[in-house]
Amino acid sequence: MNWTPPSWTARPCAVAGIRHTRNPISLARTVMEHSPHVMLIGEPAEAFGREQGIECVDPGYFFNEQRWRALEKFLQARNLPIPPRPSHHPVAADAKAVLAYEEGAQGTIGAVACDVHGNVAAATSTGGMTGKRWGRVGDSPIIGAGTYASNASCAVSGTGTGEYFIRLGVARQICALVELKRLSLQAAVDRVVQQELRALGGTDTGGVIAVAPDGTLAWGFNTEGMYRARIAANMPLSVGLYGDDP
Repeated sequence: MNWTPPSWTARPCAVAGIRHTRNPISLARTVMEHSPHVMLIGEPAEAFGREQGIECVDPGYFFNEQRWRALEKFLQARNLPIPPRPSHHPVAADAKAVLAYEEGAQGTIGAVACDVHGNVAAATSTGGMTGKRWGRVGDSPIIGAGTYASNASCAVSGTGTGEYFIRLGVARQICALVELKRLSLQAAVDRVVQQELRALGGTDTGGVIAVAPDGTLAWGFNTEGMYRARIAANMPLSVGLYGDDP
């Protein structure tokens, strides 16, 4: 049996354990374009970025009042010590600084895209889970788990509890179902998110967004909600949060 590879070149790239890089996806792309490697981690990755002119900032740049409150809540519930609040971020006097709705422990940003030639791409960036153990790496930088793209199938970006996404290889699994099982993009997303993740115990663990080379768009999640939006040349902007949103 002969197999003809698709007419594209896979160029995955990733960075992990980043503390100073303002735009981690820009650093990951620099790894792709200016190194022979797929993944760099920690300070060596940031040193490489500085050599390439990637902007670095003080970690305080990333401070977020909501996430700080979530960390305090997490540590208090487990009778764990709370680190000193950064001195350059005093307690906010404005009550609006605290969300009325508990957003959960994740803070992932993902994007998928398809150009006019049918080339697809995916990008994912995250601060990780609130209260994660120091040194923990989630699914976002792991190619095939939280992020994957192939012109032979689709591009996928995920958000949620990374341990389950890593165990299943969620992004690659969706692509495989499209390419090898010939499932529609939405059917592949639903099978992985609603069936296979749940079978692993991954109920209420997250969701994905995806796009195929023909421009077909899909998303799915097994949580109460997932911030999401989509737009295409023949489709108006659509924004949603909960499961019954368009």
